[in-house]
Amino acid sequence: MDAFLIATGIVALAEIGDKTQLLSFLLAARYKKPWPIIVGILVATLANHALAGAVGSWLTHLMGPDTLRWVLGISFILMAGWMLVPDKLDDETSSVSPRFGVFWTTLIAFFLAEMGDKTQVATVALAARYASLFAVVAGTTFGMMIANVPAVLIGDRMAAKMPVKLVHGIAALIFAVLGGYVLFSEQLPALAG
Repeated sequence: MDAFLIATGIVALAEIGDKTQLLSFLLAARYKKPWPIIVGILVATLANHALAGAVGSWLTHLMGPDTLRWVLGISFILMAGWMLVPDKLDDETSSVSPRFGVFWTTLIAFFLAEMGDKTQVATVALAARYASLFAVVAGTTFGMMIANVPAVLIGDRMAAKMPVKLVHGIAALIFAVLGGYVLFSEQLPALAG
């Protein structure tokens, strides 16, 4: 349960002001069909985070416990710094052709936007940290939906009132604490559960 809750919280906070949330606003404004957009976001996130989680899980078998502890600890601390860098939407991501329809346009654009994104990297690290791949992927996906569904449904009204710097600061603090905990713990006790 810890893996699910931590993954949900970290990704929900990390997604505020992220380029995929900006993409959610753009798609909602362009198509005005929220349900195909929401389902497209869900499917793209599940696919992307399942792949990222598989990579994270694979890393646990590739590295010894001490090496993994250092790699994860440093990765979480680097993620803390990355959280403080504002995101912009790439032109290539936002210009996926609408000829595929709203659902497929959303799925393709969201999957591509998530490649190498903060939340995808966080999913890799969390999957390497926790033994339950299902809990991590379910948590990161749920966190994405918590941040992006309101963006699709409420749109610009929500964006103007969101304290993005504060939310990113909180997410950065959580990543830094998690990184410090991993680095200074004797072992990775959560790997068992």
